[in-house]
Amino acid sequence: MDNPKTLLRRGLFGPLVAVALALPAHPLWTQTNDTTLVATADTTIAVSDTATAPQKHGLVARLMRYFAESDKPKANKKIDFGIIGGPHYDTDTGLGLGLVASATYSADRTDSLLERSNASLYSDVTTKAFLMIGLRGNHFFPHRRFRLDYRLYVYTFPSYLWGFSYPQSDDDNNKSKYSRTKFEVMTRLLARLDRYSYLGPIIRYQYVHAYKLKDRAPQLLAGRPMTVTDVGVGLSYTLDSRDFILNASRGWFLQLDLMSSPTFLGNNNTYYSAEMQLATYHKAWRGAIIAAELHTRQCAGEVPWPMLSDVGSSNRMRGYYEGRYRDKNVIDAQIELRQHIWHRNGIALWVGAAEVFPRYSELRFRRILPNAGVGYRWQFKKGVNVRLDYGFGRNGAGVIFNINEAF
Repeated sequence: MDNPKTLLRRGLFGPLVAVALALPAHPLWTQTNDTTLVATADTTIAVSDTATAPQKHGLVARLMRYFAESDKPKANKKIDFGIIGGPHYDTDTGLGLGLVASATYSADRTDSLLERSNASLYSDVTTKAFLMIGLRGNHFFPHRRFRLDYRLYVYTFPSYLWGFSYPQSDDDNNKSKYSRTKFEVMTRLLARLDRYSYLGPIIRYQYVHAYKLKDRAPQLLAGRPMTVTDVGVGLSYTLDSRDFILNASRGWFLQLDLMSSPTFLGNNNTYYSAEMQLATYHKAWRGAIIAAELHTRQCAGEVPWPMLSDVGSSNRMRGYYEGRYRDKNVIDAQIELRQHIWHRNGIALWVGAAEVFPRYSELRFRRILPNAGVGYRWQFKKGVNVRLDYGFGRNGAGVIFNINEAF
């Protein structure tokens, strides 16, 4: 659960509950990017000959009107801001409440082709000691000369550990409970090369502290440090020809991050990582999109145990417990059929597979982890879907609630 997207895998913000402020002329909410709801000026004003007063709307009426009109185009605003929150439940983290406050804006309002920047502040608290707060966003500079991606979050929560290799991870008897606190900061500054590609440096800092080790966790750690800090620097390249980032129907996406965590930056050992995501999208028949993705993360050197490559998230190998299977290297792939059914409704079907391994010589066909699932799609806004996925694999199944497509 090293990635904040896991919050949505566990059902954060589901079912959705819009948070409407009690101001007389408060706007309704709509969404412009991943997990972000923003305000739109849609307040009705009643005018008479003698006085002007806002027309009052109840919360239920606001919500019904919002959902009915959420996929209608809205006029652009200088800064769009909004809040969304909701309850969620998971057997591991318990009953909780999550909240997101988000804003979208343009660095150059005179440029209609410039993508809108975004920033999101998110938090979560549950009955089983899960606490989390974070900030993330993407800033697009004028004329798309540069792009800044950033992420900052801190959390503490009870989790499970199975081990650090396939034989350990595949043994149900190794399931051991422990608690973990993590803090991470990542920033990526990319310079535009041509119409579709960017290149630039990436910097990441991580701090992980494990405590309250139970069951076999002390034996599984086998002397590994319970507190780990990691400072990584590297180079990132992105090529993106998708027609729409949040729900592509055609185009290609390639992202490659090459990183190093050397000892002179304060790390205990030096290790290297290379992560690649390659995705493609094609129209099949009427209302159908076929999307495919290949992802891999390869590491070399003495990799700290919290930074090992792993399987499972709200976007890949849906249904697997994130972090159960981990090792130096991972390769995973998935192909998904997205079919529009009627009005604002659609479905998705996917199959996938993954394998974790220490070196290529130890790849084994019998260790391939299968994945498949089915999902429901509801068009929340034009081109933006709310998704409810049911994924299953070798060790069980899971339900994923999220906004926007998995990849």
